[in-house]
Amino acid sequence: MSIAEGVRTLRYVEALREGLRQCLEEDDNVFVLGEDVGDYGGVFRATKGLIGEFGERRIIDTPLSEASVVGLATGAAAVGLRPVVDLMFMDFIGICMDQLANQMAKMRYMFGGKVTLPVTVLAFAGAGGGMGAQHSQSLEAWLCHVPGLKVVMPSGPAEAKGLLVASIRDDNPVIYIAHKRLLGRTAEVAEEAFALELGRACVKRVGKDLTIVAMGRMVEEALKAADTLEQAHGIGVEVIDPRTLQPLDTTTIVESVAKTHRCLVAHEAVRFGGIGAEIAAQIQEVAFDELDAPIHRVGAPFTPIPFNSGLERLHVPNKGDIVAEAERLLGLSPLQPDGSTSAGGLNGR
Repeated sequence: MSIAEGVRTLRYVEALREGLRQCLEEDDNVFVLGEDVGDYGGVFRATKGLIGEFGERRIIDTPLSEASVVGLATGAAAVGLRPVVDLMFMDFIGICMDQLANQMAKMRYMFGGKVTLPVTVLAFAGAGGGMGAQHSQSLEAWLCHVPGLKVVMPSGPAEAKGLLVASIRDDNPVIYIAHKRLLGRTAEVAEEAFALELGRACVKRVGKDLTIVAMGRMVEEALKAADTLEQAHGIGVEVIDPRTLQPLDTTTIVESVAKTHRCLVAHEAVRFGGIGAEIAAQIQEVAFDELDAPIHRVGAPFTPIPFNSGLERLHVPNKGDIVAEAERLLGLSPLQPDGSTSAGGLNGR
C-alpha cells in the first residue's frame, strides 16, 4: 500500500529494474548488455522481462568475457550511446579493470572533452549468501581511487532507483554498487522516474551526540545500532548515508561532526585501506578542532570472506559491532547480556 499518490512499496531489485526500464523508455540510446541479461533476466533478476519489452537490440546477451563487454560499452559510449553493463558479481571487476581504469575512466580527459563516456556498470557486491571468497567482496575502495569514475552505493529501494536513473543520465562512467542482501528489502518508491543527485549525502537519522557514516547495507545496521544506543544509553546518533562515494559529500559529513563532535565510520569492506579511512582523513583535515575524540572505524577483518555460514557471520560487520565500537568511542560501559548498563562515559561525566 502507498501513503501518497504515485508511491508504492517495492523491493530493492524491483526499484532498480523500474529505474532501468524508465531510462530505456525515455532515451533510445540507452541499452543493456551483459551475461544472461536477456531471457534469463540477469543473475540477480535486474533485467527480468526487459527483453520482451525492448527486444534483443537493446537487451543484449553477451559472451562470457567481462573485459570484452566493458570494452564494447566504452566504445559505444564514445560514439553517443548510453550502455548499462550488468557485471553480475562485483568480484569480476578484476577481470575488466584495464578497460575500467585505463580506458573508460581516462578517455574523456585524454580526448580533451571531445567525447563523453556515459557508461553505467552494475556490480552486485557484499557477503551473507554463502557465495565464498570470490563472489562476496566489497571493492569500492579500488574504484574510488580511479580519477574519472563515479561510484554510488544505494542503501535502500528509493536510492536504488534514484541513483540508477542519475547514473544512466550522467555523462561520465558510473560504477553502481548494489548489495546482494538488500535486493529483497522493501520501501516506498515514487512511480515516476526521479534522479537523486550524485555527490549529495542523506541524513538518515538526526542526533546530537555521535555521527555514524555508513555505506550500503551498513546503513540499516547503523540505524539499528542508533536505536540500541539511544534506548540503552540515551545517546542521540546521527546517521549519514553518503549514497555517492566518489564524489564524496564531505560538507554534509563535516556539518554533522561539527554538531556531534564524534564520528564513527562503518562499511562492510575490509577495514584496512577501506573508504572509511579516506572519510576519517577528510574529516580530520577539515574539522580536527571539532573532534572531541578520535574517529573510529568498523569494517571487516583482513581475511578472505569465508564460505562457512558461521564464519561468514563473524566476518561481516553488523549492528552489534557498531554498538560496541560506539561504546568504546564514547567511553560507555558495554551492554550486558540482559540489556542493562552502568553509568559512565558521555552521560556519566
